[in-house]
Amino acid sequence: MTTPQNTPAVPHTRLPEGKMPELRVMPAPSDANVYGDVFGGWIMAQVDVAGSLPATRRANGRVATIAVNSFLFKQPVFVGDLLSFYANIVKVGNTSITVCVEVYAERNRLQSDVVKVTEAQLTYVATGPDRKPRQLPPLDSLISRD
Repeated sequence: MTTPQNTPAVPHTRLPEGKMPELRVMPAPSDANVYGDVFGGWIMAQVDVAGSLPATRRANGRVATIAVNSFLFKQPVFVGDLLSFYANIVKVGNTSITVCVEVYAERNRLQSDVVKVTEAQLTYVATGPDRKPRQLPPLDSLISRD
């Protein structure tokens, strides 16, 4: 059985300073197999949600996932880990937005162990009410004017 206590030693890190996570969630026992390892598909779904948030803001509306460009599970995730999902836009096209998502697990929160567990890159496309691709609005139209 794999547990946080018998996982191979990995360099401990910190949560990214000066950045706010897009999503923070703690997996439940129903999100794991009988050994307590959280299902990769559950993590992928949370990464997709976290990545869609900055894409939705940039698109100023609906987006759809069109590609998972890369996905790397670096360390296992356990029930009880507090996961923080950091997402940032790395590329913008006419209708598409590519987002990098990094996931960190806070383990043994009293000892503040932090481990980077996952990194991924996903591409979203802005869609209209007809769910067909639409042009992204210019950046200056997204800035609120006082």
